[in-house]
Amino acid sequence: MIQESLRHRAREIVLKTLYAYEQGGKESNKIFENLLEKEELNKKNVEFAHTLLKLVLENIPWADEHIAQLAENWELKRIAVIDHHILRMGLVELEKIPSTPIKVVINEALELAKEYSTLESFKFINGILDSYIKKKEDS
Repeated sequence: MIQESLRHRAREIVLKTLYAYEQGGKESNKIFENLLEKEELNKKNVEFAHTLLKLVLENIPWADEHIAQLAENWELKRIAVIDHHILRMGLVELEKIPSTPIKVVINEALELAKEYSTLESFKFINGILDSYIKKKEDS
């Protein structure tokens, strides 16, 4: 259980980094390092957070394309910024870090939405991630 809480905190750092980077324009590595200084993560979880951040930043166009396809009747610009980042993280982790179980990725995305977004956001995020998984399984 402690491991999952550390992994959750690692995901929080990634989310905060993505948000601050988009809002402030500083270098993502500086933001990431500043946030890490405030946490007591073990080496394994620091590496996970760094890998996830790197993969999300490298795959923003890919993730946004999938979000746009899956979010029927929603334009990307209408999606709350924090929800957009959570969706990017979830999709990238599902696609690029297959060692993480699907249920864990979805649960973590929902927990982040409940902590950092609106009361209804977790339903929207769950729907998008669930649709992605079903689409992937059907192909």
